[in-house]
Amino acid sequence: MTVIDETRHESRAFEADVAKLLNLIVHSVYSDKEVFVRELISNAADACEKLRYEAIASPALLGDDPTLRITLLIDADNKRLTVEDNGIGMSREELVQGLGTIAHSGTKAFLDRIEAAQSSEGATLIGQFGVGFYSAFMVADRVEVFSRRAGSEEAWQWSSDGKGTFSVSPAALDAAPRRGTRVVLHLMDDAKSYTERFRLERIVRTQSGHVPVPIAFVEKPGAEPAEFADGAALWAKPKSDISTADYTDFYRSLAGQLDEPDVTIHFRAEGRHEYTALAFIPGSRPFDLFDVDRKGRIKLYVKRVFITDEAEILPRYLRFVCGLVDSADLPLNISREMIQESPILTAIRKGMTSRVLGDLDKLAEKEPETYAKIWDNFGAVLKEGIYGDFERRDALLALCRFKTTSSAGSWRSLKDYIASLKDNQTAIYYLVGDDLARLEASPHLEGFRARGVEVLLLADPIDSFWVTSAPSFDGMPLKSVTQGAADLALIPRVDAKQEGAPETDKAVADFLALIKDTLGEAVSDVRASDRLTDSAVCLVAPEYGPDRQLEKLLAGAGRIKSTAKPILEINPRHDIVVALAALSDDDLAFKRDAAHLLFDEARVLDGDRPADARMFCERLARILTRSLGKKTA
Repeated sequence: MTVIDETRHESRAFEADVAKLLNLIVHSVYSDKEVFVRELISNAADACEKLRYEAIASPALLGDDPTLRITLLIDADNKRLTVEDNGIGMSREELVQGLGTIAHSGTKAFLDRIEAAQSSEGATLIGQFGVGFYSAFMVADRVEVFSRRAGSEEAWQWSSDGKGTFSVSPAALDAAPRRGTRVVLHLMDDAKSYTERFRLERIVRTQSGHVPVPIAFVEKPGAEPAEFADGAALWAKPKSDISTADYTDFYRSLAGQLDEPDVTIHFRAEGRHEYTALAFIPGSRPFDLFDVDRKGRIKLYVKRVFITDEAEILPRYLRFVCGLVDSADLPLNISREMIQESPILTAIRKGMTSRVLGDLDKLAEKEPETYAKIWDNFGAVLKEGIYGDFERRDALLALCRFKTTSSAGSWRSLKDYIASLKDNQTAIYYLVGDDLARLEASPHLEGFRARGVEVLLLADPIDSFWVTSAPSFDGMPLKSVTQGAADLALIPRVDAKQEGAPETDKAVADFLALIKDTLGEAVSDVRASDRLTDSAVCLVAPEYGPDRQLEKLLAGAGRIKSTAKPILEINPRHDIVVALAALSDDDLAFKRDAAHLLFDEARVLDGDRPADARMFCERLARILTRSLGKKTA
């Protein structure tokens, strides 16, 4: 039987204004009560790492128990949760100094000692600020700590209700672990759920499942421990030791999806900043990919302890990538819930983004079919980067794939496009809209098809915006086929026999002038078109400013109050235009009706309604009446 010397029991005041400081820690430092589990496990892992380090010089410290471990013991009936480790343990002085002085970090002092010794056998330690332990008072109205330092026969008990005082006394040897520390939390009534195995497993799996010490659960007093985490982090293993199945299982647990990743990116960055990254590109599109509130899916770990998934490690246009980054160098705030902005974090963001884009580029070259699948799923998101990431614009453009007038439904790169330029072609042409089928039927493409000139068909909403931020690729400007002059005159047609008259005859020129006069302020100009071959009319935007599709989007969103007046282009060789131009001045009213109808036809082809529905119907009725009258006569 152990005899306890009561003369060695003493009560002491915390070395700080504890009532205020503990209140600050409990109510202000931490935003989520669940983090107390992470903090206590982190402290336990630190204690095991300290013992591992000290045992290098003194192997006897391990005794007959060389396997380090952390155990969570649940006692639901008594509302108790215990976190125990068989690490270095604490002496009486260390209990007083480490737990009695808030913000005195034993880990920090230990690291300072290692650095002073210039050791090359540095331990992987987590704690820095010495406040994590006190997060226990968010859920417990009393905390007891039983500890025995490795190599010592004495055990000590620390106890406090977190309201201003603590006590330190000798502990019965059978009440303390043989080596290490046992933290017993007497839970508040509203925190009893932390004795539920399922909830604890979820918290540990999320926040501390990869600390470098195995973790076991004891579901009730007297039960056998069941190991939950083996102390091995997948990303810390050599890639040669990880199977495809291992990566897939980890991806599924990380992403919460049942598919397989199309790409796995696993690397360790070394140099000025060291970190390990493991990222996956999903094999299917997440349901919330286009949710405006969706954030990135890269988790941040520091020394294998989860910190946050809101660090935005990758830019928003790579939000489909899920994974993690683990660094030992990142500075944290006092609660370890948030990272502090630093050059290290900036370097990690830049390195991760470059690596993901670089691996995508290699995949596009070596496995085009796999890359085509990725582009099908995530291309619309990746193109957002062209608009927002000027530094990587060229790299992103090289990754882009497009449906074109020459692709027969397959994907084409800009490199492929440039390789098939026609003689005298001086631009990369594109057409933007909201429906691929409508784009393929657009009259704006007729002159380009006649000359075999390839046109990019852009049907994603983001396309209207990124084209304004990417003026060129590989020295070739990008040009909308709905904006400005088509400049096709110098490009020969595929069938030279179909080449029309080089100049518009006088009758047609006079008719174009009449149309311009008739439409007045509705258009900025009326001109002969070299982009039309089959259709009679089309609308184009002025040379400068937004193209037709972007202008519609901006107007619909209320970003611009008025739109630019369009240019009406007329096909001077179209049968209807030629016939109308040949009519005499006696048919002036009829020709003016026809001018309005041609303009409305162009609006309909452009996805708009007639300018004036009632007048459109009246003019159409007059045209039909005249036509039927001639047939009757």
